[in-house]
Amino acid sequence: MNIENLLEAKAKEDGIEKIVVGGVITDENNKVLILRRKSDDFLGGIDELPSGKLEAGESIFEGLAREVKEETNLDIDKICGYIDFFDYISGSGKKSRQFNFWVKTKSNNNIKLSEHDKYKWLSAKECYSDKNITSKTMATICICAFNYLGEL
Repeated sequence: MNIENLLEAKAKEDGIEKIVVGGVITDENNKVLILRRKSDDFLGGIDELPSGKLEAGESIFEGLAREVKEETNLDIDKICGYIDFFDYISGSGKKSRQFNFWVKTKSNNNIKLSEHDKYKWLSAKECYSDKNITSKTMATICICAFNYLGEL
């Protein structure tokens, strides 16, 4: 059984109704790509990672690649590692679980936003002072920085 199947099986066992995938995209300086939700969207104005729900029949890694492409116009070059997950209740009231991965993209130069209105590149330490990043997203960034980027 691969990691995708293990994660999905555990989510099902835990009663999760919706699976979401998120990517911590880092640049050559280990800065993290942070996106700001449009103000009229669910949780409008928060700063977050590129993320979104899986579509029917889609694997976790397929969904991750699709969501990163849809939200940033970037193509994943490599999934470098699994970071963590967090649970929340979606805007539609579903018990949701977001699985987060550290990813590298083929290029970071052609970002085009579709569901967000701004983006920025921040170091893990700079993320601490961003009051619009939720504690769950901040924990994901910290775990990635500590385990993979050698920072904190």
